Amino acid sequence: MVMACLLVFITPLQASAEESFAVSAESAIVIEAESGRVLWEKDAYSEKRIASITKIMTAIVAIEQGDLDDSVEISEQAAGTEGSSLYLQAGEEVKLEDLLYGLMLRSGNDSAIAIAEHVGGSVDGFVFLMNEKANELGLENTIFANPHGLDDHENHYSSAYDMAMIMQGAMEFDEFNTISGTKVHRAPNENEDWERVWKNKNRLLTERYEYATGGKTGYTDRAKRTLVTSAKKDDMELIAVTLNAPSDWDDHVRMFEYGFDTYEMHRLIDAGELERGQDERYEDYEVHRSVTYPLSEDESARVLPKIAWTTDEHLPFAGYLQFQLDNEVISEQPIFREEVEDTTEELSFWERLKNRFQQMME
Repeated sequence: MVMACLLVFITPLQASAEESFAVSAESAIVIEAESGRVLWEKDAYSEKRIASITKIMTAIVAIEQGDLDDSVEISEQAAGTEGSSLYLQAGEEVKLEDLLYGLMLRSGNDSAIAIAEHVGGSVDGFVFLMNEKANELGLENTIFANPHGLDDHENHYSSAYDMAMIMQGAMEFDEFNTISGTKVHRAPNENEDWERVWKNKNRLLTERYEYATGGKTGYTDRAKRTLVTSAKKDDMELIAVTLNAPSDWDDHVRMFEYGFDTYEMHRLIDAGELERGQDERYEDYEVHRSVTYPLSEDESARVLPKIAWTTDEHLPFAGYLQFQLDNEVISEQPIFREEVEDTTEELSFWERLKNRFQQMME
């Protein structure tokens, strides 16, 4: 669900210490994908090397900025990229969409460079866009120096929490979800009479966990094993991240099972007119979005609604509807008069970036 700029979820609430359990990962986190609520974490905010889970951000920028039907000519630089490879050949042309499948399923570093050169004009230009997107997402512990995650720069890192936010942002795109959740993809090969066949490296998706929906694997000598995955059960979808995790598959299953067993999605309010008995103050007011939130059984009875009216006549809305759990705000959205149209959607990231460049040129 895409939220307006004034619909804010505040999500520091997380499992208490007595609900903790062990994972092999140095850093780990599991969040609910819609609200972003942290359900459990271990050292989730420390900066770590991230290896190929970098490519989730590469996919976001490519999907937002590129045309997936474009034909991409593979450069010498792309074809010669070290590490995990699709074995692309210099001079051949590959559809951008197929490069994204190779990026996500087989972790092709050559594909990452080809995508960056095509979409960003250069690798440096693409990395700039990656970091601008990180800023837009509000990530405080993330810097990108390349589109593939190889350990060729010192200033290339993220945190488990930031990677969960990146995955949450990626899952807003249907194209990403389709690619990330594909087990096998076949791509034309213009230089041969056989197709390329790429099988997904995400074992949770292909064999280990029936509720898995997607994700990305990663490994370098310095980062060790890194993993981002998503899973959906009933109406709840979760995102799990582990950094430097020797038993990452087991860690993710354990975190997912904890989340699904402990929390349920609760509808806090439906979009439409406010209903509060016979209190005339609520007549002719409405909220434009439904709100759902993950809560444990004992938390659900402690959530309370609160309305804060505004006296600022210049605002297009009359106040805020908040929901609080133990005096902490877990959601907030504007209240409108019934006849007022919601115009609070902010400009897209790329529209704002374009405006920024235009201002710099003036």
